[in-house]
Amino acid sequence: MTGSGKRITTRVSDHVQEKLQTAADLVGATLNQFVVQAALERAERVIESESTMVLTRRESLRLLEMIENPPPRNEKFLRAQARYRKAKSHAGSVAA
Repeated sequence: MTGSGKRITTRVSDHVQEKLQTAADLVGATLNQFVVQAALERAERVIESESTMVLTRRESLRLLEMIENPPPRNEKFLRAQARYRKAKSHAGSVAA
């Protein structure tokens, strides 16, 4: 970590601090190193689980089928597409 890192401060009970310190000691890390590493590992698991969609074999085959052979565009789809294009062109002209 660089010297210009951000600081996170939290209050914990004596029991929690003792438990965290024991775990840090067991792995040869400082308390701060241990807490940051544990939080980072948990953050990575949360991000991964929230970024991944698990499909059954049947669902994945259905998805592939729909990608390869999409259903015909109906009137509702065409109206939604027109609204999207209008909103997109309006947003582009506002940003310019």
